[in-house]
Amino acid sequence: MATAAYEQLKLHITPEKFYVEACDDGADDVLTIDRVSTEVTLAVKKDVPPSAVTRPIFGILGTIHLVAGNYLIVITKKIKVGEFFSHVVWKATDFDVLSYKKTMLHLTDIQLQDNKTFLAMLNHVLNVDGFYFSTTYDLTHTLQRLSNTSPEFQEMSLLERADQRFVWNGHLLRELSAQPEVHRFALPVLHGFITMHSCSINGKYFDWILISRRSCFRAGVRYYVRGIDSEGHAANFVETEQIVHYNGSKASFVQTRGSIPVFWSQRPNLKYKPLPQISKVANHMDGFQRHFDSQVIIYGKQVIINLINQKGSEKPLEQTFATMVSSLGSGMMRYIAFDFHKECKNMRWDRLSILLDQVAEMQDELSYFLVDSAGQVVANQEGVFRSNCMDCLDRTNVIQSLLARRSLQAQLQRLGVLHVGQKLEEQDEFEKIYKNAWADNANACAKQYAGTGALKTDFTRTGKRTHLGLIMDGWNSMIRYYKNNFSDGFRQDSIDLFLGNYSVDELESHSPLSVPRDWKFLALPIIMVVAFSMCIICLLMAGKSAPHICFLVRMLTFLLQHLKFLSSPNT
Repeated sequence: MATAAYEQLKLHITPEKFYVEACDDGADDVLTIDRVSTEVTLAVKKDVPPSAVTRPIFGILGTIHLVAGNYLIVITKKIKVGEFFSHVVWKATDFDVLSYKKTMLHLTDIQLQDNKTFLAMLNHVLNVDGFYFSTTYDLTHTLQRLSNTSPEFQEMSLLERADQRFVWNGHLLRELSAQPEVHRFALPVLHGFITMHSCSINGKYFDWILISRRSCFRAGVRYYVRGIDSEGHAANFVETEQIVHYNGSKASFVQTRGSIPVFWSQRPNLKYKPLPQISKVANHMDGFQRHFDSQVIIYGKQVIINLINQKGSEKPLEQTFATMVSSLGSGMMRYIAFDFHKECKNMRWDRLSILLDQVAEMQDELSYFLVDSAGQVVANQEGVFRSNCMDCLDRTNVIQSLLARRSLQAQLQRLGVLHVGQKLEEQDEFEKIYKNAWADNANACAKQYAGTGALKTDFTRTGKRTHLGLIMDGWNSMIRYYKNNFSDGFRQDSIDLFLGNYSVDELESHSPLSVPRDWKFLALPIIMVVAFSMCIICLLMAGKSAPHICFLVRMLTFLLQHLKFLSSPNT
């Protein structure tokens, strides 16, 4: 079993040092951080000065260097998500960013403003929902990966053994990582989505768990990060694992999603859908092969489901993807192109069964992971479905939820929860839990990448496409358009700062935040505000229904808030 991180902590603050005291039973360790030299050492409880200001905290997220100097980031609030094989899983809901410096008098006015902006960037990332941790369980690995480890691996600390793709505070923990003696104070934090439910079918109780792990490699926002990088890391890569725990037996089904793994971009330019641009100079095969070599090593066989349009602006990407798979000629890869929008047009979402029937035999071959109550591995998952659309959000999540249900049907029958001939879709109480969880998963992934909730969640929640769902999709699409063009640059910079892709240099002669904003990026929101104001006035004068007016008022309020954001310095 992994060496657990400390769960109960107190932060003691003096003008010279931060003291983080471990309060678990029998613990005497105190992590000491010198606020002047930044040195990190291990002390004992008697070394904490009685004059220190004390407060409880729930974990150390890490440290970061900004213009004013170093900052300590701690978790100040958490909520319990559930228990994972007797291990408690928490969601971090609030953080505090504490300066090592006691004063800012050493900064110029420009440096002070830049430091304020960098702090705003840091807090922007921290305010995005979806940071999870456990002090006793490794959330970064699937059940199958954890079952195939050495005794040495199992004795490692959670930080040492974590899958670095999914440790979002890896950069922030770099100083603690270098000192094994303080690893119990270092808490690997996952970004994505976790939900846990105790369920019952036929009077048999089981735990059903859904985990989505977002990769911190090539992380970013919708139009600013597409395709792959030179290392083969795909944008918006998410590993989703569905777990069942019944009578000591554990079953797991893993899927992945990720941007089309070639070098392409789609930078915002005020158009509703900017034209995707495939690089004409990059070595696509090199990056493509790097990507799938790593995927095969980690997951095994790859069944690629490409859901993008096979005509219009998306067609070149589909053709390129198909050509690359064919050129690589790997027996470990299968490629399936399914034009989601064409097949399901006119709200014919029942036609998704065409795809499910097409991949049914492949899914049976890939199987799922199963370990019995004695700890013996009964079945291994031999590969994964790697699904994608343009954003790897809305269409992708719908397909993943359907594939996961089919796997769950087989697992519950094998475990004896479902009777022979029973269908999961007929279990109304569980179906409601299942559909809502997958829709919540879609919303979480969409908010983290695109800035709004997911589209098409009416189908995921109800199994039907509705007119109200279409209206909500229109609302979310409009908000996405606005954010993609007017605030996502700030969001991308914030993520790069948080993950260490950009490092602050206070000695830099020219402020990196002083680039003037193009007038059109301020003019268009003003025009939109005026236009919607006129719409509201017209509706009021015409005596239209209240719901339409409320909808427009919400939109106007949103635009005014973001117009204020855009007009502020350094955004």
